[in-house]
Amino acid sequence: MSQPINILDYSSVERPVASHYRWWICGLLFFATTINYMDRQVIGVLKPELQARLGWNEIDYSNIVFAFQLTYAFGYLLAGRVMDKIGVRIGFALAAGLWSLAAMGHALVRTVMGFALARAGLGLTEGGNFPGAVKAVTEWFPKKERALATGIFNAGSNVGAMITPLAVPWLTVKFGWQAAFLATGALGFLWLVGWWLMYRSPDRHPRVSAAELAYIRSDPADPVVRIPWLTLLRHRQVWAFAIGMAMTSPVWWFYLYWIPDFLNKRHGLNLLRLGPPLVVIYLMADVGSIAGGWISSALIKRKWSVNAGRKTAMLLCALCVVPVFAASSVSSLWPAVILVGLAAAAHQGWSANLYTLVSDTVPQQAVSSVVGIGGMAGSIGGMFVAKLAGYVLEWTHSYVPLFIIASTAYLVAFIIIHLINPRLEPMPVEAIPLGS
Repeated sequence: MSQPINILDYSSVERPVASHYRWWICGLLFFATTINYMDRQVIGVLKPELQARLGWNEIDYSNIVFAFQLTYAFGYLLAGRVMDKIGVRIGFALAAGLWSLAAMGHALVRTVMGFALARAGLGLTEGGNFPGAVKAVTEWFPKKERALATGIFNAGSNVGAMITPLAVPWLTVKFGWQAAFLATGALGFLWLVGWWLMYRSPDRHPRVSAAELAYIRSDPADPVVRIPWLTLLRHRQVWAFAIGMAMTSPVWWFYLYWIPDFLNKRHGLNLLRLGPPLVVIYLMADVGSIAGGWISSALIKRKWSVNAGRKTAMLLCALCVVPVFAASSVSSLWPAVILVGLAAAAHQGWSANLYTLVSDTVPQQAVSSVVGIGGMAGSIGGMFVAKLAGYVLEWTHSYVPLFIIASTAYLVAFIIIHLINPRLEPMPVEAIPLGS
């Protein structure tokens, strides 16, 4: 009688002749990001409904968003370090389980303080998504494919943002607003089962062929080192990414949390009519995410330098954001939707390349930590934009100043990134060898 095979002992399992399993991993990251964004966007879709039912004003809502941004900043930072220490398989699973619980917890609260605490819990735990996803891409893809893979998983944020305004109004009308938080939060546990069954590192995975493993490992190996946190902050590669995130991530938060309200107040859309415009905006963003990653990957495959390929794609995206300044001035719904959609698409293309700058310039052992530092910077920027948006809208009832800020942020960020690291030079390894 044959002995049972230990499914965790991958050294004894014969590898397939050919495989493309890295794209299945990319799919897992895509669905994680989809669920992550559904959980955080529910409150934006429900803002007009919850304001009417619970009596919030604009400053109350900005305080709730501020609570998320505050803890998301620390969650991003801590998750990055945790992923580098315990590995992406366990770290990502832990983050997804905890953020799903936090998302469902919104159904239990009624007050502004209660929602602020629920958002704080969600922010602290959702911070693990992008550090984990970028680290997984670094493990599973060579440099020439990383921007495309990042663009694909990052497109999940737009799919989540499309599904939410379609599902949440129906759930709210049919079962109450609490059901929207419970249903979207429960999706994370379904994903968690697939992640735990499917994810291993490439060198230990039985579904990865020798040829695919060699392709994944085709870049020169990074030195095996331990890089202290404070050491990372001495390097311009970290500051280029962190400043880029601090200046542009808040714009995306603005779209996520205030565009439903903008469409409601400027164009009179109620909860059930928000779906189609938001779907168009985030469908455009989906295309932009993949296209932005594809552009730089295609240029690099055509023998452009990594520096030229990444920055050309980022400059194109920054230019495509500029027209959004007119979104609050046009009188018709669909021109405004197209302007916001173009800006959202450009943001996602920008982000695919901005995240990839980390894996281009930072040793693999520090990728999640650097993404965490940048994510913290982006969240701190988002905190200030949340408060700014609340006071601007409460005092002026106008979105014009906010769209003007959004239209210029990317070009300024691009110039600063280029000045800090004009040739995308890799970070010099001034670190402590493992075991010392």
